[in-house]
Amino acid sequence: MTAAPHLQDALWLRRGKVQDLLVTLGRDGEEARVVGGAVRNELLHLPVSEVDIATTAVPEEVVRRVEQAGWKAVPTGIAHGTITVVIDGKPFEVTTLRQDVETYGRKAKVLFGRDWTADAQRRDFTVNALSAGADGTVYDYVDGLADIAARRVRFIGDPGKRIAEDYLRILRFFRFHAWYGSGAPDAAGLHASIAARGGLETLSRERVRMELLKLLLAPHATPALAIMAEAGLLGAVLGGVPLLASYENTVKTEAATGIAADAVRRLGALGVLVKEDAERLTERLRLSNAEAGRLTAIDGWWNVAPSAAARALLYRLGPESFTDCVLVAWSRSRAGAADHAWHELATLPQRWTAPVFPLKATDLMSRGLTAGPALGAALRLAEHFWIDTDFPEDRAALDAIADRAAREADAALRL
Repeated sequence: MTAAPHLQDALWLRRGKVQDLLVTLGRDGEEARVVGGAVRNELLHLPVSEVDIATTAVPEEVVRRVEQAGWKAVPTGIAHGTITVVIDGKPFEVTTLRQDVETYGRKAKVLFGRDWTADAQRRDFTVNALSAGADGTVYDYVDGLADIAARRVRFIGDPGKRIAEDYLRILRFFRFHAWYGSGAPDAAGLHASIAARGGLETLSRERVRMELLKLLLAPHATPALAIMAEAGLLGAVLGGVPLLASYENTVKTEAATGIAADAVRRLGALGVLVKEDAERLTERLRLSNAEAGRLTAIDGWWNVAPSAAARALLYRLGPESFTDCVLVAWSRSRAGAADHAWHELATLPQRWTAPVFPLKATDLMSRGLTAGPALGAALRLAEHFWIDTDFPEDRAALDAIADRAAREADAALRL
């Protein structure tokens, strides 16, 4: 075990809720430390958003101390030693030190313990196995500090064995490399991931979806995805041919326009060329209805280009799907990320909000139409005319649209 200097600048650790929780759990012969991602991110000078804590105190003692302090204890994973502690509305995951005795894929038989080395060695990657005490001292039992310095994501122990414990670690290997690694992936980890790729088929679709969407937002996702594609891993996840150039160009257009990176949009850029692709990805990744709808809308990318019809497209699609469609279409055009016309099209929702269709059924019924198919047809015609005339708001123009729609619907009914 090696120790690093204190995390001198980590105010989130040395003050406030985290410090209070560490002190509460670490007194009277017990010990508590921050573990995993918070320590890793602090050492990499990245934002720390979630703080997980490990302790020698058994779950029942954790609950007792937490409730005595006036905080809320939620037994989210108590069978595996995990309690969610809520302090002033902020959750902290607290887990008792443990050692896997037997492992069955994702499920494991565990024993609680007091051995920080054994607890670190059961984690996935060296950069995730670092821990920090309440005083800021960093503890390293698996050479994670060297890998942090080298920007290297490396499995703890034998990569093949770690992957066999949970095949999702194949995707996590690439996801963590894309977020925190530099250069080529660790060779041993890459070899083991390729050798075990058949195990991806055993994973639940929800878990694959979660990892893939996180990977797509990583700052170095493109090279990681390219390696996955070459290794036959990405095609297995998507069930189709990945469109890497479209994905990378979409990342560039997001940056060029200042539009926030979006995982579902990037999935569409990577995997949707025709409608069937959207349907396949929805099934393979068990996407939500909203996510599936966005991918289906992206299928219309081929018909999108800078034009006078932009406002009509925005009205029909809504701001989110409009942005998705435009950025993906831009990524597949010959225009570069600096193209002014595409930039103006992509940022249209920032300058114009589509109005609500102002005509109602009563506007057409007052013109002689009665409830029934003709009224519905007239409303659809009126909305079409309203869009075609660029969304007029003045009463005279709306009356003219209503007159025309009622007249044409009535004529169609008489045929």
